[in-house]
Amino acid sequence: MKTLTLLLTAAIIFMKANASATESESRFFELRIYHAAPGKLDDLNARFRDHTMKLFERHDITNIGYWVPADNTNNLLIYLLAYPSREARETSWKEFMADPDWKAAQKASEVNGKLVDKVDSFFMSATDFSPVIKPSRTGKPLLFELRTYQATPGKLNDLQARFRDHTTTLFKKHGMGQFGYWVTTEKKDADIFIYILAHKDKELAQASWKAFREDPEWAKAKADSEVNGPLTVKGGVDSVFMTPTDYSPTK
Repeated sequence: MKTLTLLLTAAIIFMKANASATESESRFFELRIYHAAPGKLDDLNARFRDHTMKLFERHDITNIGYWVPADNTNNLLIYLLAYPSREARETSWKEFMADPDWKAAQKASEVNGKLVDKVDSFFMSATDFSPVIKPSRTGKPLLFELRTYQATPGKLNDLQARFRDHTTTLFKKHGMGQFGYWVTTEKKDADIFIYILAHKDKELAQASWKAFREDPEWAKAKADSEVNGPLTVKGGVDSVFMTPTDYSPTK
């Protein structure tokens, strides 16, 4: 009964988080993961909060969301940006990097050493079944889940079809908020499928996933889709639970 109550509550809370997939999402996206230098994550967050986000907007870069892993043992900052197009992304970043205000903010923040050791970046386009992706808040900050799938070579379209025809409906059935779905656009990141879910809290996330995996509809959809082999490589599914930063447009 408690699990059912949680799931029903989640379904109500996440109605706003599930924008209609009938709307078209044609923008170009970038998922950026910063590996902060030891002891520098707070300074990195401060630079985004006080300077970087405003400068992004100045140069037509849309801030979608900023998160840190719930168990942030690797000092990560994860954020999502949107642009009108791939070409617009290059123009915006060129102008941003040349902006005197950015140069000043970067210099001032790194007086005692650089803030970032490494940056991972994924260029992405939204799938045709993704909700329209936009910053959203539902009161108390949610727990987000970043999931990355490495599709079996040649199976990315089949993986997307399973999500389009079955998985997204079952996620909704089991109270999972669906923030966005993407495929990577660069050759170096071939066959990568990325999506973000939203949960009320960790307890509800675990309950939702348990109900989803035990659902006979999911078992059938998975079996039918994998008649000719698995759709993801062995060990090719990664999940990171994330909490929004205090300055994130999405909470």
